[in-house]
Amino acid sequence: MKSQIEKKAWHGVKKEFNAWKNEILRHGRLIIISLIFVAIAVVLDYLASSYAQRMGTVVAPDLILDHLHAIDLSFIFVYGFVIIMAVLLAYPLFFRISKLHVALGQYSLLVVVRSIFICFTHLKTPADAIPASFPGIFNVLRFNNDLFFSGHTAIPFLGFLVFYDNKFMRYFCLAASILMGATALLTHQHYSIDVFSAFFITYGTFKAGEWGFRKINHY
Repeated sequence: MKSQIEKKAWHGVKKEFNAWKNEILRHGRLIIISLIFVAIAVVLDYLASSYAQRMGTVVAPDLILDHLHAIDLSFIFVYGFVIIMAVLLAYPLFFRISKLHVALGQYSLLVVVRSIFICFTHLKTPADAIPASFPGIFNVLRFNNDLFFSGHTAIPFLGFLVFYDNKFMRYFCLAASILMGATALLTHQHYSIDVFSAFFITYGTFKAGEWGFRKINHY
């Protein structure tokens, strides 16, 4: 009896795996293209952030930060963001393969737009910002002065827009975006304009991405 149950369970797992594999193969071309875009976006982000770090000039006054003492929430700022990124990748990879290339494409567009924006804002990170160090290779992509707009706020909010049709992901991403935005302010890692503008700019890039995907699917 136990052997039959185990066989049925194994058969179910194998069936699910084959269905997942077939979905990967069906969308393989689009996934590969989106991964190329991600690689390009990451390179542009690295170059833009390096430039911003060299060019940072002055610390600007901020109406909110000037009345808000910095609080050490570096653990949330770092590991909370890593967990959010892991969820945003794992959900489409394992449960919504049909949306994986869309999520990666939208992420790439957001990163490219942010790379352009930070090249035009040469402010320094607030002087009393709580230091934050990312683990391992992630720290290679960690810079100062790459402020406008807040990626910690924008990326989970993008997840809210992309996965809006899933109730859990919708609420998780919205809560994560608000949490990361508040953390960025409380640690003084970002100016208030970096956080608040992230919601509007992300919505704009998302809509531009939607338009682009419709054009691609049409042809």
